[in-house]
Order: sequence, then structure tokens, then C-alpha cells
Amino acid sequence: MKISVVTTSYNSGATIHDTIQSVLRQTYHDVEYIIVDGHSSDNTMDIVRAAEPLFRGRMKYISEPDCGIYDAMNKGIMMSTGDVVGILNSDDYFTSDSVLCQIAAAFCHDTDAVYGDIHFVSPQNLGRCVRYYSSRYFRPWMLRFGYMPAHPSFYARRSVYTRYGLYSLDYKIASDFDMMARLLGRYNINTRYLSVDCVTMRTGGVSTRSIANRLLITREDAAACRRNGIYSNVVLCSFKYVTKIFEFLRLS
Repeated sequence: MKISVVTTSYNSGATIHDTIQSVLRQTYHDVEYIIVDGHSSDNTMDIVRAAEPLFRGRMKYISEPDCGIYDAMNKGIMMSTGDVVGILNSDDYFTSDSVLCQIAAAFCHDTDAVYGDIHFVSPQNLGRCVRYYSSRYFRPWMLRFGYMPAHPSFYARRSVYTRYGLYSLDYKIASDFDMMARLLGRYNINTRYLSVDCVTMRTGGVSTRSIANRLLITREDAAACRRNGIYSNVVLCSFKYVTKIFEFLRLS
């Protein structure tokens, strides 16, 4: 089973080396690596080009203007040829060398997608976990409360995107939630939880960068629920922040 890993980047020169190296270190070798760059003006593409020979034909990339991260993800999915596709952001990296091996082993003949856990670290101290995001207790009914599986741990068969569509460009920062609402809520695809810490994420993502962004993502989450036939509203979607409190408390 070939796995396509898609990384989107824009001026990611400070972090993308870690991302690339974590893909290279994977013990699972039937991997296609795709980098979709938004025409970076820093040294991102120098790092990408230097790494290409190390993949021995398993990497491909483009660098061109796009309409944002979800447009770039869509480009990567359309470029992919793997049986399964996942997203690895350019400031994140696989937590261990065996992540893709465990993801591949979790797919059964009737499994459409697999998801697991992730954890967050401070950019100044990559060895210190500041938040652990577990998808263990996720159930589709929880979407109405703004809760979804950890998106960076989500790997789906490429046929799922062919059948149900790519990331919507109608949202500024909640298209990943819309995708989860569509696949897990509206179409109820067959998923499997994998008890594995899949990805290490640096804190400081766009959705948590400001109070305004938190309000925007809550409104967009509620809109995504409505679009996909899930009863919800802004108040209900705000409940996800309660679970985040417990994610921090378990580390204290």
C-alpha cells in the first residue's frame, strides 16, 4: 500500500528541514512525498531541492502562487498517486520513525480512514509537550460541539477524496473541520482510531494566533456543521474549548 504524504509550505525555511527529515526516517518505505509550496521568497525551496535526491524518485514538488493552504492541500492530493493520503504541515514532523508503518498496518480492507493522536511543543523547546490532543474519545456526534479527530493524524484512502470532494475554499481557517464534518458526519465513512502519537506540532498555528481567529474558526465550524446537515451553532461549537482545558491539565 503506497502512502502519499503532502506537505504545504510558504516561507518555511526555519522548520521544513525537520519535516522532510522525519519523512526520510520513516521505516515504512512505500511512501510518495509531495511538497506544494506557495512560491516562497526565503530558502524553503533550496532546502526542498537539496533533499530531493535523498528520496530516490519518491519526492515531487511544485512552487507557485496559490489561494492559501487548503488550495495547496488540494493540489497535493490531486498530484498524489498513493492508495492513502495524509497531510504533514511544514512546521510539524512525525513523532517517531514508525508512524507510517503503524498507519499502514491499521488499514483493513473496509477501512476508509485512520486517525490518531498528536502533541504540541513550544518552538523554543521541542522536547517539552505543552498539550496532548487525543482522538481516542471522538465520536461523530461530537462534531456539533466543534470537536474532531486530530487533523494532522488523519489518513484517508485517495478514493475517499475522489468520491466526496477536496477541501472547500469557502473557509479561511476551518476547511479541515468542514472535511471532517463531511466525511465523518454527513457520509459516515468507515474509520479506525490508532492509539499512536503521530505528529509533533509547534504551537502558534493560525487558528489560535488571536482571539479574533478563535472567534472566526468557531463561526466557521458552525457554518460547516450546517452545510453538512449537523445541528449546531456558535455556542455549541465553543464547547471544544472545554476539552482543550483538559488537554492542558493532564500535563500539569
